Amino acid sequence: MSIATGRDPDANKLLLSVPTSVRIAIPAICCMEALSALEDEIKRRNHFANELTNQISQLKRDLTSPYAKSLLFHLEESLNKNEGLLNNIKVRLFDALELLAENVEMMELTADTLRESLNTVFIKEDPTDNLILHCILNHAQLHAKEDKVFLSNNTKDFRVPEVQDVLREAGITKYFAVTKNFLGWLQSQS
Repeated sequence: MSIATGRDPDANKLLLSVPTSVRIAIPAICCMEALSALEDEIKRRNHFANELTNQISQLKRDLTSPYAKSLLFHLEESLNKNEGLLNNIKVRLFDALELLAENVEMMELTADTLRESLNTVFIKEDPTDNLILHCILNHAQLHAKEDKVFLSNNTKDFRVPEVQDVLREAGITKYFAVTKNFLGWLQSQS
């Protein structure tokens, strides 16, 4: 969703040209999480559109105020821009998911990983992110001899010391919150 909402513009650049020296892996459930986040965004945008529509209806009733006329114009523009933004977010998300399918290894969710996430909770407030973390830890164990770094904009859940410790124990030596910093680090390694 960080690509779809424009929060990490360099993430799309990374997916468009994955360096040959790097293998990118992502928990497959992150795709489902992104689609769920899209559903939430659609609900928020529709709620906003409904509120705009209500305000527009009220403003149309005022036939004399120049302020009402001006505000009506801007709210109608906002309604159109809101719809355009939502469509743009959908397009960017589906394009990003297509790039993921083409260029990224998907980490499986196994029954053992699911059980482990239920029995060992590192991220108490967000069971989905706890499950994502366990997928990452399982993948790290399967690829113990490879150098590993972690990239996630979700600093609230993944930058906390307990999670950073468990990532380090799994051999994930670096954490990046934005793709630009990861790409800079990657360039410095060559």
